[in-house]
Amino acid sequence: MNENIISIENMEFYSYHGCFKEEKIIGNKFIVSIDMETDFNKSALEDDINLTVNYQTVYEIIKREMDIKSNIIENVAKRIINSIFDEFKMIKYINLVVSKLNPPIGGKIEKVSVRIIEKRVK
Repeated sequence: MNENIISIENMEFYSYHGCFKEEKIIGNKFIVSIDMETDFNKSALEDDINLTVNYQTVYEIIKREMDIKSNIIENVAKRIINSIFDEFKMIKYINLVVSKLNPPIGGKIEKVSVRIIEKRVK
């Protein structure tokens, strides 16, 4: 069985997500990582970016969605997944983690994260 996974790890963004008014004004640092399953055997053999997932395009999609203010990171994560599935029909599933660093929830906390693992619905 061939399993082809493309990973883009620890992308850093400064965004304005959160339920508190201050979070939408001050902003916070977020980390996003994504794993995408796709068959890139042909692109690997032919050395052709047009036959695989373009990492730059994935990054631009994630950046675009991170730039849209949301109350919760669950919403951001779901939008990212939907947008990437829409752009790349060859992706079979996505494992996405969106983390908010130093969340303002009353204690010393490194980060809170949401993970969505979603298979393409055929």
